[in-house]
Amino acid sequence: MPSLRSLVAAHRSVLLIDSSSACIQVGLWQCSTVKETPGGPEHDESDLPLPRAIWHASEQEAGIAIFAGVDSVLAQARIGVADLGALVFCEGPGSILGIRTAATALRIWTATDAGGPRVFSYRSLELVARDLRRRETPEPFAVVADARRDSWHWVAANAGGAIGPLQRIPASDAGRFGGGFFTPSGFRSWSKFPGDVSTVHYDLADLWPHQGDADILRAAPNPDAFLHEEITYLAWTPKIHRAGINSPRIRTES
Repeated sequence: MPSLRSLVAAHRSVLLIDSSSACIQVGLWQCSTVKETPGGPEHDESDLPLPRAIWHASEQEAGIAIFAGVDSVLAQARIGVADLGALVFCEGPGSILGIRTAATALRIWTATDAGGPRVFSYRSLELVARDLRRRETPEPFAVVADARRDSWHWVAANAGGAIGPLQRIPASDAGRFGGGFFTPSGFRSWSKFPGDVSTVHYDLADLWPHQGDADILRAAPNPDAFLHEEITYLAWTPKIHRAGINSPRIRTES
């Protein structure tokens, strides 16, 4: 899996959309052209710090905030969608409506041009878990978000610091966890948390500069919201209801 820094170095202009929380965040990284070392061979910028990004954040409804944010950062950079080399988005967990709105926009922007920007995704809880480990948070700990139906989205770091995969676990299992709980700010919750939980910031302008080398980006040629398993549908055959012998009679007045 590529890192954000290698992606910026390879594709030069990278747009990021995160609509998983109540705050819609859009960022744009631009990398200058390949430079030459004086008296030496050419080199790329994959070994240099991640460039400073242009950011736009809004708590408006996702269908407005996503496109306003994209317009804002592209206007500041004086480029258009056609000038982008790669697109990155958060596939979840988080607001399904917001994530699917972003995914739909990405599919539209990449549908007509086979040589257009490539799309990559990342997962919100993995990003937060890596930042907590960077800040030497005592282990074990788990980053959680409400998955409804008495279950939790879950990314845990064990006592050795290894970060596990994104899972959905029942509330009963979560309640037996022996570590600390954290949840990102701006993520809605309907259920009682499985333990004492600390809310941590979900400010991408602060998180991503520290995670430029993290291998959490995945190729997403068909952008969509993350699902733990594919949705299945049951066939339903409607039945015609006929009046029976016990049906109430309708009396008419003459």
